[in-house]
Amino acid sequence: MSLPLEGITVVSLEHAIAAPFCTRQLADIGARVIKVERPGTGDFARAYDDRVRGEASHFVWTNRSKESLILDLKDPEGLSALKALVGQADVLVQNLAPGATARMGLDYASLHVAHPPLIVCDISGYGGDGPYRDKKAYDLLIQSEAGFLSITGTPDTPSKAGNSIADIAAGMYAYSNILSALLLRNKTGEGAHIDLSMLEALTEWMGYPLYYAFDGASPPLRAGASHASIYPYGPFATGGDGTVMLGLQNEREWSAFCADVLDDEALALDERFDSNTRRNANRQALDAIILDKFKSLDRAEVLERLDKAGIANASVNDMAGLWQHPQLRARDRWRSVGSPAGEIPALLPPGRSNRWEARMGPIPQLGEHTAAILRELTAGSKPA
Repeated sequence: MSLPLEGITVVSLEHAIAAPFCTRQLADIGARVIKVERPGTGDFARAYDDRVRGEASHFVWTNRSKESLILDLKDPEGLSALKALVGQADVLVQNLAPGATARMGLDYASLHVAHPPLIVCDISGYGGDGPYRDKKAYDLLIQSEAGFLSITGTPDTPSKAGNSIADIAAGMYAYSNILSALLLRNKTGEGAHIDLSMLEALTEWMGYPLYYAFDGASPPLRAGASHASIYPYGPFATGGDGTVMLGLQNEREWSAFCADVLDDEALALDERFDSNTRRNANRQALDAIILDKFKSLDRAEVLERLDKAGIANASVNDMAGLWQHPQLRARDRWRSVGSPAGEIPALLPPGRSNRWEARMGPIPQLGEHTAAILRELTAGSKPA
């Protein structure tokens, strides 16, 4: 089947997560992604760990279906080759240090005159201007700047997200902005400059806590794995050392929870708990009531009651549980991709289309495609 971005060539000066995650998604739907790497070490994310049969977990996740091209950009010949490659590309993505591409003549202002259809996407911590432009930015630093740590964790301990949430947010918005620019180019013939900051991406995802604290109001409290403003919504211990995750969204569910799960229909009318605002304010008292009931039931019994009552619930999975998740297997979401370490499983990207299935190509060895790409440039043909 034809893929949506077949015929689109993306050149990426990328490292770590934000830009590689963006370009991997472009590759998933058919774009040819040429990943330019430094000699010797390549993308430093290749060395983050060796958990995937010797390969790095971050790198395996964000770099399938790409071609690896080694170029020494401090060498005039290497830089000349890159400029020739960019001149034949549709999209340039980069998350180098601020100002690095401008010094090489690879910023949008320099490229647009000679290549008007080119789309340039610059991904940085804080954006291309402003007082924070030159600050170093890593995922945890942006989580801190964006206020994410202030609402995440326990009352005593701020906690980071367990994954690279700021990088992921930036990569997602870079991806969607590039798709938008390609659609616009189809109408106008002109490329675009996209200036994408990790801070702005994660701040967008902070919209609910921002508005919750609107006009000087108190912000959401750190509530561990429980919801900060909806209750009961979070993990609850059951008998036999089990734990269930459950969530109530409205008064109808609250009534069903009291009657069918707690066996206490009258509790729904208790003035301490008869609205979410009151339940949230009196969560300690309600928590004690719920846990007292749940301690007489094992995990399976609680889950059965929740399902019968129509109360949303979930298993508290670890990574081993997620690898074996029955829903992912039932929907046939796993594929096998090649890598320098051999075949490994990879999850299809979200979204199942009746018109195409995402490309699931191999993860490249460092410099694996250098010779072939340089031969194309020497022959004067556009990479295909």
